[in-house]
Amino acid sequence: MTNQELTITTDKRRWFEILAVAITGFMKYILMDWLDMRGLYIGAACLFWLLFIAKRYRENNHILQDWGFRKHYFKQTFLFLLPFAGVLVTAIIWYGISFNAHFMNWHLIPVLFLYPAWGMVQQFMMIGIIAGNLQKMNTLNLDVPRIVLLTSLLFALIHYPSLSVMVFAFFMELLFTSIYFKWRNLWPLGLYHGWLGSLFLFFVMERDLWNELWPIF
Repeated sequence: MTNQELTITTDKRRWFEILAVAITGFMKYILMDWLDMRGLYIGAACLFWLLFIAKRYRENNHILQDWGFRKHYFKQTFLFLLPFAGVLVTAIIWYGISFNAHFMNWHLIPVLFLYPAWGMVQQFMMIGIIAGNLQKMNTLNLDVPRIVLLTSLLFALIHYPSLSVMVFAFFMELLFTSIYFKWRNLWPLGLYHGWLGSLFLFFVMERDLWNELWPIF
């Protein structure tokens, strides 16, 4: 196989991976928004992408490092995002206490522990797969700012129809994707996604994620 043929084959694979993310996002509208099967959707998406990661790792044991599942630059990424997260958390909690105090309950605690896992899957799909693959595409030649903007717009679109969540997701992903291209570590991004997303949905949007998944509790 020539270098040109190898490049075309690799780019095709990257397009298929991006298509898999797009299908995962489209299924959100069907299973979560239309059929209200949130638990099934999240469980199925997590299982599919965990199997995908395992398959790709068997083919290339360096792929986890390439995606950003690594120890290097974890501290730098986490600490860089900490002041942004601190300001945002303060604003979110202040808003919740001021306007939605009636909504407070213990359900937030387990969500803060569990939601980062789903946040990690989302950041892997959006940044590890979409942003990472777009950067490596030999046939596209997109610069980093355009990739950051495109990824953020796609992430916001996935959260339609809630305008508030779309705006929150867009600006969060602008920051996360920019930081990813600087230090390329997904772990802090998944953690902050889970914590910030949980707090925003709970305190601002008055959404009880625990009750949405397990209403009998």
